[in-house]
Amino acid sequence: MKRNMHAGAGKFLFQRARELRNQCTHAEEILWGYLRTRPLGIKFRRQHPYSVYILDFYCHALRLAIEVDGSIHLKEDVKAHDVIRQKLLEADGLQVLRFTNNEVEKHLESVISKIEDFITMNINTSNQSLSESVAEATPSGGGGARGMVFCAGLGTRFKPWTDSHPKALAPVNGKPLLQRNIEYLQQYGIKDVIVNVHHFADQIEDAVNKNSGWGSNIIISDERDYVLETGGGLLHAKQLFKPGERFITCNADILTDLDINELRRFHEQEKPLISFAVSNRKTSRNLLFDEDNRLCGWRNNATGEERISVPRDNLVAKAYDCVVIFEYEVFDHIQFTGKFSLIDLYLDLAKTHKIVGFEHSGDRWVDVGKPESLAVAEAMFF
Repeated sequence: MKRNMHAGAGKFLFQRARELRNQCTHAEEILWGYLRTRPLGIKFRRQHPYSVYILDFYCHALRLAIEVDGSIHLKEDVKAHDVIRQKLLEADGLQVLRFTNNEVEKHLESVISKIEDFITMNINTSNQSLSESVAEATPSGGGGARGMVFCAGLGTRFKPWTDSHPKALAPVNGKPLLQRNIEYLQQYGIKDVIVNVHHFADQIEDAVNKNSGWGSNIIISDERDYVLETGGGLLHAKQLFKPGERFITCNADILTDLDINELRRFHEQEKPLISFAVSNRKTSRNLLFDEDNRLCGWRNNATGEERISVPRDNLVAKAYDCVVIFEYEVFDHIQFTGKFSLIDLYLDLAKTHKIVGFEHSGDRWVDVGKPESLAVAEAMFF
């Protein structure tokens, strides 16, 4: 039987969960530092909406909630509430592990041992749940849909590597950036992947062929004769997508563990033309959003230049993080031709269509845009 990952949690709960991810306790941050590494290959989420609750940590494959309790949970009324909460979760088929802040902060090895013992005991019966977790979180047209990895850039910031190689093949702990993104998409059932090529295109094609697409069906979008940027590259690949089917894009030089299933759920809930990941990281240029996460404009923080598509008060600045869901309908509304960026496209379409940002601060994310960023990437992605 398929089980829903969020058990009907409401929109407000998702918004509150995103806020809580930026307000974690010290103990929660410590435990997340371990859980985010996918112990024994198992994916955990933090501040996860479920029914009327927000779980500190949750593994859908094992139906496991992990709660970290501060001193407030010693109060009698809070204890009584915790008992009721746990009984309701268990009645819905979840199992719950509870730890105190003190246990996590002072006896982390013991906490980890208990979690890994639980995983080991339950992992043999989890294969069906693993399949169901992807299916439940994937809206119609999501799982199996095509993806696209942008690989055609000249990589001018990545010299000297890009004097003789495409940036997409730069290795991070022995794996090329392109391979890492292909495998990232595979986790979410995306195995038909379009790769656009321009700079040292032959090397990318050779790597794909030599490695049998790293387990995916790679479709080359040839841009050898053009310099199109990301927006132009997307339009050039139009005929390679399936008409009427939404698709996902990412950049070869971005590594992240953002949960695409959560982005899909957000897209399904908001029903925009385009949804993309955003965060609070510092950047020289920001996209601007209203209180409903709708894209309204862009700002260059260095020069103060702004481009406003939808005039609103109290706009919130967010960083664009390059993992994007598009409805195929987007191709009906593109007014540009030739070379143009996705940012230009977003700002133009935002005047007449709903484009939204999905806040994912707290996930691992790194722009491998310069040689010195390789060390950062290798420390984050093994």
